[in-house]
Amino acid sequence: MVQLAFSTNAYTRFDLPEAIRRIADHGYDGVEILADEPHAFLADFDETDRERVVAALDETGLSVSNINANTTCGYYDDAPPSAFFDPTLISGDEEDRRWRIEYTKAALDFAALVDAPAACVASGSALPGTPPGEAYDYLLESLDELTDYAEGVGVDLGIEFEPELLVECTEEVLTLIDDVGSDALGVNFDVGHAAVCGEDPAESIRQCAGHITGIHLEDIEGGRGGKHYHLIPGEGDIDFEPVFGALDDIGYDGFATFELYTYPDEPDEAARRARDELVEYAR
Repeated sequence: MVQLAFSTNAYTRFDLPEAIRRIADHGYDGVEILADEPHAFLADFDETDRERVVAALDETGLSVSNINANTTCGYYDDAPPSAFFDPTLISGDEEDRRWRIEYTKAALDFAALVDAPAACVASGSALPGTPPGEAYDYLLESLDELTDYAEGVGVDLGIEFEPELLVECTEEVLTLIDDVGSDALGVNFDVGHAAVCGEDPAESIRQCAGHITGIHLEDIEGGRGGKHYHLIPGEGDIDFEPVFGALDDIGYDGFATFELYTYPDEPDEAARRARDELVEYAR
């Protein structure tokens, strides 16, 4: 059975050490750290910041489930409250792509520092001027370098597929993993993303057996084919019993992390209710 964790990206009204403490107060075994503003934007994250995070982890006894480096809002000045994936591993501009590669390396280093098993990153979108085929070539090139680095630091890199990005479904992420051909590359499997893409999340989990670096949990109104908006489990239409059954079937014993960044005004309530809803499936 899995252990439950909660992502700090719901706690963007609090600094990172306080977010860690609050998540621990709700009885979680693990915490996912947002590698972006306002928590750990690694381009501006110094030794003092790292020491404060390590101290909070030591104080609470929480394990780190994942370093979430999907977004880089901190790259922009005065960014609006929206997810920014750019610069990405598929950016047409070589300098932007290099920045994202180095940032992802920093996320892998941070994961090693806090004993997290993995860091995750999304593919990004193929923007005008960079057709999908060209973008995919950039992605392969970026991941060849990053998986070599991941192997060196002993941390896995999970690609998180997401609707409307270059890699947006289970079939595409498994093809990517096969094309890269590194044991250090896997999938950070988001249950809600699979549902939005019209997949049966439980069946997709079975297809990803042996490649899952981490799990993201949220509910989706409408379930399969529903709109991409993260809800507390029980507020949408995903049946989580077969999801956890599939995780048990494939022998997954890592963390399942609630990713409820849509609740910044009530993160404690979201953390409490999410755990209460699904704790029966965890050890």
